[in-house]
Amino acid sequence: MQNYPSKLLEQAVNELSRLPGIGRKTALRLALHLVRSQPSEVEKLGESLIRLRSEIRYCRECSNISDDEICSICADPRRDHGLVCVVETIRDVMAIENTGQFSGVYHVLGGIISPIEGIGPQDLHLEALLTRAGNGLIREVLLALPATIEGDTTNFFLYRKLLEFELKITTIARGISVGDELEHTDEVTLGRSILNRTPYESGMSRK
Repeated sequence: MQNYPSKLLEQAVNELSRLPGIGRKTALRLALHLVRSQPSEVEKLGESLIRLRSEIRYCRECSNISDDEICSICADPRRDHGLVCVVETIRDVMAIENTGQFSGVYHVLGGIISPIEGIGPQDLHLEALLTRAGNGLIREVLLALPATIEGDTTNFFLYRKLLEFELKITTIARGISVGDELEHTDEVTLGRSILNRTPYESGMSRK
């Protein structure tokens, strides 16, 4: 058990270690760095975190994070709004954008179907996507979910839901290894998988 010379330091370490990927040793280094920093720098950090949590918004069209009601991607008239890429998380949007190979818009589900974790279709951001499809605003939906059992289950669920609409349903090419998350895939491989996307039905026929 680590002995701390200050209860304030211990409390800071406890809070920092709650963050994903931050162990207590890393949390201690961060806390000590803050102790040595200028008060104005620490205040700026604190203010930015408070504003992040209190002022961040979610795009009403795609559920991407945004400073405004509509995110910068959905508001961009140069994007192809008839092509929608469905992803699990906001990190996936960032990963695909970094490839520079996708000119459409996105829809962030906020998760994938996982009975083990108690996540069902009702827990995902689906209504806005189905509304856009029903309004005839979409000609193609690109399913870009993880190459996992949960990702495939969610792909199939979405495919069945979207069948009633007259649109093309595609999926990213499987240059991505089974079990891989999009955010951990290198940009070249991810970019090629977007460009070489295939009809979803063809992937089903190989299963």
